[in-house]
Amino acid sequence: MASTIQALPTEVVYLITAGEVIDSLASVVRELVENSLDAGATRIVVSLWPQQWRIRVADNGCGMNLDDLQQAATAHSTSKIRFSADLWKINSLGFRGEALHSLTTLADLEILSRPVGGKLGWRISYGDGGEVVQVEVTAIAPGTVVTVSNLFGNCSSRRQGLPTAAQQIKAVQATIHQIALCHPHVTWQIWQNDRQWFTISPAATTGQLLPQILPQVRQGDLQELKLEIPNPPNSPVQTRLIASLSTSHSALTLVVGLPDRCHRHRPDWVRVAINGRMVKTPELEQTILSAFYRTLPRDRYPICFLHLAISPDQINWNRNPAKTEIYLNEIIYWQEQITQAINQALSISSSNLKEAVHTTRVSKLLKTAEAKGGYNFHPQNPNEDHNSCTDAINRVSPNFLKAVAQVSNTYIVAEHPGGMWLVEQHIAHERVLYEQLCDDWQLIPVEPPIILYQLSPAQVSQLQRIGLDIEPFGEQLWAVRNIPAPLQPRDDCAEAILELSWGGDLQTAQVAVACRSAIRNGTPMNQQEMQTLLDNWQRTRNPRTCPHGRPIYLSLEESALARFFRRNWVIGKSHGI
Repeated sequence: MASTIQALPTEVVYLITAGEVIDSLASVVRELVENSLDAGATRIVVSLWPQQWRIRVADNGCGMNLDDLQQAATAHSTSKIRFSADLWKINSLGFRGEALHSLTTLADLEILSRPVGGKLGWRISYGDGGEVVQVEVTAIAPGTVVTVSNLFGNCSSRRQGLPTAAQQIKAVQATIHQIALCHPHVTWQIWQNDRQWFTISPAATTGQLLPQILPQVRQGDLQELKLEIPNPPNSPVQTRLIASLSTSHSALTLVVGLPDRCHRHRPDWVRVAINGRMVKTPELEQTILSAFYRTLPRDRYPICFLHLAISPDQINWNRNPAKTEIYLNEIIYWQEQITQAINQALSISSSNLKEAVHTTRVSKLLKTAEAKGGYNFHPQNPNEDHNSCTDAINRVSPNFLKAVAQVSNTYIVAEHPGGMWLVEQHIAHERVLYEQLCDDWQLIPVEPPIILYQLSPAQVSQLQRIGLDIEPFGEQLWAVRNIPAPLQPRDDCAEAILELSWGGDLQTAQVAVACRSAIRNGTPMNQQEMQTLLDNWQRTRNPRTCPHGRPIYLSLEESALARFFRRNWVIGKSHGI
């Protein structure tokens, strides 16, 4: 019986390899653009002719000399790795040397290049397998131009199996957007059928670039954070082998949409990048979603871009041929660092407010309005001097918000160096109580027990599920013998327990208890009570929204007040002189 296992012909091996790397227009663009970025390009022009299956990528990178051009498309040729150990310290984007060679098996490939400082540019055409078929001198600025024509021309079935042209063009746009987010310093020009399609201007940071990609998001809706974090204490064998090549710290860049200002219908803007490349990491994406839990309205998702620049020995890129999925060593450690970073970005402190010039104008404005009786202001002692009371609060308050007054027994007017805020007292207190309940869910006994009437078996089961001690107390009567601690002093405790019986997990119950226990709108507060609430609220992990996703405060910056009152006018002109 003849053997059924045979070695594949070389050309079949090449096609399989090419199929893993090059499977669409977007994958061609990704591979060529990554090569441009590795060459140090700061300006990249991508031109597409979808109907002709042609792509051209031009850059102003370091370029190639003639010797490099002649080897660029040969099998497994690359300038980015030399030995097997290099696979554990990869810092470049296109490191495997397969893209250009794979393209020669699927399309016609032409490269024009001139190195920086070189006197001549060269044009080379490659045949099947990466062989050089034509070489000539050409006029070109320093940089490289790669043209791929007749893609999948030798495999028509591949074209038929691809998505529609419109879908492929959309994928190209998404690919460029993802790469641009990782490299905000680069200028992008994208052309389609000889007409400019879109451009992306360079920016100092990803947060400044993001509104170009998401036009509905303003830069003021975003919080950007950059941190230096130590590498995990435990490292794999590869780390120990090349410890001398590793840095002791990694960098974390985080851009989050503030939950009180912007969010999405789908989790399509939870993005993670590692060392300049967007990747799929379900573990880290779930960590991001968990960090935003109970900060957004129901069925809404955050805007979050995370970029980790970490030691290459912490990463194994060999999870997916397209390099879109990775294995990350010490995943739990990185999850903890990401959670802490998101908590820091969502916190409210003087360090993450926009810089503003400190003036006394807002303070004078508020004090004048207060003197006219427009605010409900209750000092602790009517006979106590107002200034001494304020000075005392300033001495004990560790945070930067100062309670000034109360409007309609609902909103706290708070002053800070950059302007003033209106804080709704009920939902600010609700956020404080919710996080306290999450940290310390405490049930306390009550005597006499709370009696409930006509509970269904499902309701009884739900109360037992969240830890309440409930037992029959007669026909259609039930006795509840312990309750969440915040409900004890309330007159509506029975109504609150009834709410808890209608379903949901423990966190849902904690939200309901916090909402029921928080100070009601319409309740007068003196200045010390307002200041205490502001201080407690600022210390919460997610102070921008309540557990239901409602915004807690309205900000009116000093700059906005200046524009409204037109304080930038020239005095003579504003007086009609």
